[in-house]
Amino acid sequence: MAETAAGGRAPAPGGNGIEIRHLYKIFGASPAAYIDRVRAGMTKAELNAKHAHVLGLNDINISMPSGCIQVIMGLSGSGKSTLIRHINRLIDPTAGEVLVGGQDVCTMNRTELRDFRRHQTAMVFQKFALLPHRTVLDNTVYGLEVQGVPRQKQVDAAMQWIERVGLKGFESRYPNQLSGGMQQRVGLARALTNDAPILLMDEAYSALDPLIRVDMQTVLLDIQSEIRKTIVFITHDLDEALRLGDQIAILRDGEVIQQGSSQDIVLRPANDYIANFVREVNRGRVIRVEAVMVPGTGTAVAAPAVAVDATLDAAVKLMIAAGSDVLAVTDGAGDTVGRLDLRQAMAAMVSPVAA
Repeated sequence: MAETAAGGRAPAPGGNGIEIRHLYKIFGASPAAYIDRVRAGMTKAELNAKHAHVLGLNDINISMPSGCIQVIMGLSGSGKSTLIRHINRLIDPTAGEVLVGGQDVCTMNRTELRDFRRHQTAMVFQKFALLPHRTVLDNTVYGLEVQGVPRQKQVDAAMQWIERVGLKGFESRYPNQLSGGMQQRVGLARALTNDAPILLMDEAYSALDPLIRVDMQTVLLDIQSEIRKTIVFITHDLDEALRLGDQIAILRDGEVIQQGSSQDIVLRPANDYIANFVREVNRGRVIRVEAVMVPGTGTAVAAPAVAVDATLDAAVKLMIAAGSDVLAVTDGAGDTVGRLDLRQAMAAMVSPVAA
């Protein structure tokens, strides 16, 4: 997948982006009765204490570009799973819009919504949600089966993705014969076989052991580099969010606290809450050379070269390998656009960079 100058994956062309506008969700017997009070500033605590209603989402506004991975991050109770379930309308909003390709999912009738769920979205769950009486193959073809696709086309598509996620030879096994990581691969293959342009992943890797989790992240990134779907990925793990997300939105108590690229969040935390999240992050894997280099367009630097969108971690490794304390920084055309020295890189990896 092409990368932007800042190192993020570039949006794919097409109309599968998602726009969430002024989205509210109130849980309780009469949610519509309290929406104006929430809009006027009533807090989640006040709403619960005085009216026994729970504010799940409070004025959510997020733009998710087509072909990119949007991570929604937050601790338990932050509203992230509630939010993702609004995209395919497993939950109806109290107010607001969820636009997919310009069409508001919230106004679809039953037939339109069923068609949207079958053809436009696929979902990967934390608990795998495999049918225990079906083999790997029969679980994988399930979405196409519901759509009425001919059996041979089902099998051909499923086998392609079964092999792609590393399960070739296991297609006749049942879920109870597979490890947790293998079961999650089946869930991913099933979603991909459905060939929907939008992939919703709700804490998809949270139940996996750390090493398997990292492996599944790699599988997802490799596949995304080829298929460029619009992926909404829910997680409570910051390292996972920073590794996967082209964009990240951090929720707290049903509100978006900060959104931006991984580099934006690490370099410029919006408040102490976000700063506490990013304090222990390996900054070298997130911050790009462009953020800390000394600009100098067209200036010749007699030193090994590093790409402007490389991470500081990669740049320091290159310095060590080359035995040099300075690197020339080059753009996509190979032109020198600045220089980076070891002291700059190390300082940025351990302390904030001035805006």
